[in-house]
Amino acid sequence: MANKPLVVTVTGAAGQIGYSLLFRIANGDVFGPKQPIILKLLEITPAMKALEGTLMELEDCAFPLLYDMIPTDDPKVAFDGANWAFLVGAFPRKAGMERADLIDRNGPIFVEQGKAINQVAADDFRALIVGNPANTNALICAMNAPDVPRDRFAAMTRLDHNRAIAQLVKKAREKDPDVTVADVKRVIIWGNHSSTMVPDIYHARIGRKKAINAVGKRWYKKHFIPTVATRGGAIIKARGASSAASAANAAINAVRDWALGTPKGDWVSLAVYSDGSHYGIPEGVMYSVPVTHPGDGTWQIVEGLEINDEIKEKMRITGEELLRERAVVEHLLKG
Repeated sequence: MANKPLVVTVTGAAGQIGYSLLFRIANGDVFGPKQPIILKLLEITPAMKALEGTLMELEDCAFPLLYDMIPTDDPKVAFDGANWAFLVGAFPRKAGMERADLIDRNGPIFVEQGKAINQVAADDFRALIVGNPANTNALICAMNAPDVPRDRFAAMTRLDHNRAIAQLVKKAREKDPDVTVADVKRVIIWGNHSSTMVPDIYHARIGRKKAINAVGKRWYKKHFIPTVATRGGAIIKARGASSAASAANAAINAVRDWALGTPKGDWVSLAVYSDGSHYGIPEGVMYSVPVTHPGDGTWQIVEGLEINDEIKEKMRITGEELLRERAVVEHLLKG
């Protein structure tokens, strides 16, 4: 075996997002076509039987890169020696639920997982938190793993980023049917993965055009922002369940770029720990910002962007929401 297998932990592995995620990890879509993988799959005890069926299907795919699979309901087993983790497992948002409900249900899960990570994960461990409320769950997890650098934890806002790109493409095609996803660059999602998120296209481009000029400010304010910010709720209303395949795809996109690097001339959105030194973002929260990835498992915030007053005010509002969420879970941040 040319490369040593990476140990990749996936929590909530028997759920809908996990099911959409596992086969693509095993196929090499995240870490490349030459990187063997050991999957450690964490589930709650009642879901272990369903997880067994998923493992049978993975086995039947005969993926050349899938070196081993270890199912477990014990976080210490799941994170033992883990290099990367997709923290998907969380109580899902359902119609009528408020964010406070999710925080109450999911906060303790990420306390336990953070402590296990701190004790047994590999020295180069990194985690993408997908389970909602992702920003605050990521903060809880990171704070309960005090020996792991905080920049190793991030919350996923790539789904919002991808949704923004898709909406821009749909609008731009009204004038130019040849526009593709590949033409859209430098979209930003600021702040929280919630309805207060700030989809910012003032720095984005569609081909050679500034995105804001290509689609118009009126459409951007009246249609684009609310569509992107409330897309998750719209999907729940339409299908009776949270986003699954699109969320798994976004997680794959996010970790692939984190591990292998972002395309030259572009950036992506990722919610990372704020030290208070960038763009007036409050300290001590996980806040989505534009980042580039050099391809060595690190990220760098895009510096020096001019932010107009409209976006600054929206950034302040989403930052205040994250501070309120932090206050709710303060008792869980004692790792």
